Amino acid sequence: MRIVRIALSAAALAAATLPAHAQTEIQWWHSMTAVNNEWVNDLAKEFNASQTQYKVTPIYKGSYPESMTAAIAAYRAGNAPHILQVFEVGTATMMASKGAVVPVGQVMKDAGYKFDPAAYIPAVAGYYTAPNGQMLSFPFNSSTTVFYINKDAFKAAGLNPDQPPRTWPEVTLAAAKLKASGHKCPFTTAWQGWTQMESFSTWHNVELATRRNGLGGLDARLVANSPLHVRHIENLANMAKQGLFVYKGRGNVPEATFVSGECAMITTSSGFYGNVRKNAKFAFGLATLPYYPDVPGAPQNTVIGGASLWVLAGKKPAEYKGVAAFFDFISRPEVQSASHKRTGYLPVTLASFELTEKSGFYKENPGTDTAVNQMIRKTTDKSRGIRLGNYVQIRDIEDEELEQVWAGKKSAKEALDAVVKRGNQLLERFEKANKS
Repeated sequence: MRIVRIALSAAALAAATLPAHAQTEIQWWHSMTAVNNEWVNDLAKEFNASQTQYKVTPIYKGSYPESMTAAIAAYRAGNAPHILQVFEVGTATMMASKGAVVPVGQVMKDAGYKFDPAAYIPAVAGYYTAPNGQMLSFPFNSSTTVFYINKDAFKAAGLNPDQPPRTWPEVTLAAAKLKASGHKCPFTTAWQGWTQMESFSTWHNVELATRRNGLGGLDARLVANSPLHVRHIENLANMAKQGLFVYKGRGNVPEATFVSGECAMITTSSGFYGNVRKNAKFAFGLATLPYYPDVPGAPQNTVIGGASLWVLAGKKPAEYKGVAAFFDFISRPEVQSASHKRTGYLPVTLASFELTEKSGFYKENPGTDTAVNQMIRKTTDKSRGIRLGNYVQIRDIEDEELEQVWAGKKSAKEALDAVVKRGNQLLERFEKANKS
């Protein structure tokens, strides 16, 4: 018996000294902060715990433009990540980066996974699909623009907290009552180019740019100085003069002023939901984007925002198998549904939307289905999405010109004419650089 015990001990010792099976590491560069950063880290932990072959390592690389710039530099230096999160305005640039990316459909197919673009919400899948029908990137934190209100502030102003403003005239009236009740910031907006120009256009079924907003070809040009666009920016400028609309900065910076209670209404991303739910000390509500009721066909549908995951070229086959395994994991209806409930980002597959609906989440949390309902409407050639080259820089132009309006230095017409002129110069440059 003693001999058997010695033999077993020796075997155990030998096993302990054998090298452990090395996991294949998958680097994932992203731009998620605060509660959404926690979500990204948790997704990676869940996947890593679900199997032993691969380890996904999420790395925060700054804002969306910063992470894109860093990834391009890393790719040229030969040390790019496997997965890069790219916001929707970088899509045309990534599509034009021939040789630098591997289409997600190909990655999944090569790894032996079933990958059906028809499983995704059409407006989401279509945006990331090339003209030849190949899906290029993996829809991840897809969002759309929605309207948030502070219900406590509405009550204090004598407004019905269960009936958020549906139209822009109603927003103006609500803002006036909020101001009269002592609110110094009745309404603000985050991501102003996205919410007040891009989503505004598709919501009203008008073009932001020709050639189906860029989806029809590289020769698209901006037309965002139409009478309707000018009317809307003029209205916001008048609200700003009266203290009903207060500009609070670029990107998602204004979101903090809603969470703190400083601003009572905001148009921003559905992906803001997780932050509000966790940090707001007041009751809040979600509603659809406001619209002008006299515009024929409005409201139509809003456009996709957020980001998708791109697979970069130059990696080993085993590493691509790990990327595919991770994408398969985060595609599962139960994982998608849990992410949607936690963050407010869209459940990008139809199965995950149905699962969420069956769970009773939308009934228990009124308004949380707003983003999905805005996106699953039937689209038109004017509302399917906006995919333009050099759009990161065009967004900067939109910010610069709109800031001139809010400061009273330019009229709405002057600013939008400048957006079109300056933006079209960038579009012409992009077309020339990417003509095959």
